[in-house]
Amino acid sequence: MIKVLDADAARSTLPALAEILTDCVNGGASVGFMEPFSSGDALPYWSRVASEVEAGNTVLLAAEHQGQIVGTVQLGMAQMPNQPHRADLKKLLVHRNARGLGLARQLMQNAETEARKRGKTLLCLDTATGSPAEAIYAHLGWQKAGIIPNYALFPDGSYCATTFFYRDI
Repeated sequence: MIKVLDADAARSTLPALAEILTDCVNGGASVGFMEPFSSGDALPYWSRVASEVEAGNTVLLAAEHQGQIVGTVQLGMAQMPNQPHRADLKKLLVHRNARGLGLARQLMQNAETEARKRGKTLLCLDTATGSPAEAIYAHLGWQKAGIIPNYALFPDGSYCATTFFYRDI
């Protein structure tokens, strides 16, 4: 089940959200954080996200499986005045124990629906080149815009190329 979390729901699920992010970072996902990384390191990040949800700058979606939140994705809604039609898809995360259930696809589809409800017609994202996420986005019909070598780092400190995607919705 996919649901949109308001700020209160985000705050009440901080431990679960922190566990998902920690699992993904410790699994090697290039999502902005470096090793070593713990759930305690993730809590300030999710607190900021909850504040962004409260301000209306972020839409936070969560995937629930067997009563547990095991996946999440965000829509960055706050854009410059000349980009009111666009949102950024951020941090598609699924706990490694819940992969293979179609949750990433469901999160993406629900994120697109939420973006359309809010008047968005273009979504953009970036992901680690060669990652499983890159294959998911291509499979879901996202268009590759290009690759920048050495754009970011993996959690272990090694360089990571980044692929940029967009989707008209």
